[in-house]
Amino acid sequence: MMTGFLKMHGLGNDFVVVDERIHRHDLTPARIAALSDRHTGIGCDQFVTLRPACAQGADVFVRFFNADGTESGACGNASRCIADLVAHETGQDRVGLQTRAGVLHATIIRPGLVTVDMGTPAQDWADVPLAKAMDTLHLPIAGDPAAVSMGNPHATFFMPAADAVDPCVAGPELEHHPLFPERANIGFAHVTGRDAMRLRVWERGSGLTRACGSGACAAVVNAVRRGLVERTCTVMMDGGELTITWRENDGHVLMTGPAKTSFTGTFNPEDYPR
Repeated sequence: MMTGFLKMHGLGNDFVVVDERIHRHDLTPARIAALSDRHTGIGCDQFVTLRPACAQGADVFVRFFNADGTESGACGNASRCIADLVAHETGQDRVGLQTRAGVLHATIIRPGLVTVDMGTPAQDWADVPLAKAMDTLHLPIAGDPAAVSMGNPHATFFMPAADAVDPCVAGPELEHHPLFPERANIGFAHVTGRDAMRLRVWERGSGLTRACGSGACAAVVNAVRRGLVERTCTVMMDGGELTITWRENDGHVLMTGPAKTSFTGTFNPEDYPR
């Protein structure tokens, strides 16, 4: 009855990883939420499962779940962690990750340091998605955020100072704003130079995290669209730095940062509500 797991993190954005490539486990949304609880479960920002890949060019099918048990299309920090894990298993320095948002290709710079090609950002209102047609570069919300999808919806607010807003106060209401039919990840960015910014992200279904990979990608894309930064930018978050490049030639966003394994363990699914 015992199920094995890995605890991994990218810049303190932490994940419980369960391998289902051989045996499926009864991981319902309620059970995932219970396991994600930091007081009565294992505790994590996101819960990740691995299954056999069925897409061309992919080594593993990865599913991402928020701490409340809802599914997310992408998670940048978790993608680096899983790429590092699969590379260790196979000896490859390139890994394909099949996700709900498509196949993401990762390159191992060295063990524990990974670049993931997060694909092209979706900038049209219907693809974010938003509730109605509008300019995604300037949403009609106080604070004038910009919106983009990196496999999941993001809204970025550009702040005059890093501490201008408390994400734990503003984030919950903005996550559920009527313009976001699937809710949204809310980023608060302070641009500190043409190649640097400070970022904090309130993640839908998980709350404030120490880092958000897809949020960093979205913040850089939105900042480039507004002419605030160059196409390669260092993003400083509470847990550390990511380097984000939005390539001009093909529009792909590359994210480079660390991936770490914290510990391994087991749990009995029957100890958690179904």
